[in-house]
Amino acid sequence: MPKFLTALCLAFLVSTTLAAADKPGKWAETPDPKLPNVLILGDSISIGYTLQVRDLLKGQANVFRPHTADGNKPENCGGTTKGVESIDRWLGDRKWDVIHFNWGLHDLKHVTEPGGNTVSNNPKDPVQATVDQYAANLEKIVQRLDKSGAKLIFATTTPVVPDTSGPLRETDSPPKYNAAALKIMKEHGVAVNDLFAFCEPQIEKLQRPKNVHFTDAGSQALAEQVAKAIQSALQSNRGN
Repeated sequence: MPKFLTALCLAFLVSTTLAAADKPGKWAETPDPKLPNVLILGDSISIGYTLQVRDLLKGQANVFRPHTADGNKPENCGGTTKGVESIDRWLGDRKWDVIHFNWGLHDLKHVTEPGGNTVSNNPKDPVQATVDQYAANLEKIVQRLDKSGAKLIFATTTPVVPDTSGPLRETDSPPKYNAAALKIMKEHGVAVNDLFAFCEPQIEKLQRPKNVHFTDAGSQALAEQVAKAIQSALQSNRGN
């Protein structure tokens, strides 16, 4: 191949590689400065509905969630132990108008050691965070979120069905953790998006069999509930 053609091919490959590297992944948001900023914090359940919420609020708000620097992968916010450690990083220096958040499913799962991440199916092993530890961590997180000046919305933890696969999670745990969380939200005047109550009567239709995760249709249904809660908060902000 002539040298000039070789040089042209190399230049093309370099420019193509740079363009691909510069292109943000689907999780990255290119905000419209005229629109309010919304932050979604939560585990894989929220990952399942974030992009749909973004679509539903297109033209109404910029919708963000934690993700890798290139925007290719969403970050799972895990349990409240991780939440306490990471909340400052997730908030960053952006002005937030609304923050929709949830912790619970990771806290109530069984692990090999308290506070750890190595999952277990042994009922004798501890949960990642007890209800009391969860409440203490959540209190710290809410205090930090309060300082952001954003309108806050807490989403209750969704149900765990019998014989759920993966790490052991007891079916009666979500109501216990939700009850502890709701006390904190009441004390701080935080709005509640009761996704547990929304899902429970129709869980077989929304959730995957023996799984804490949702079908595509289930995630879309959750997204609609989340978008409605955020829209209400945005309207409340405009009224103040």
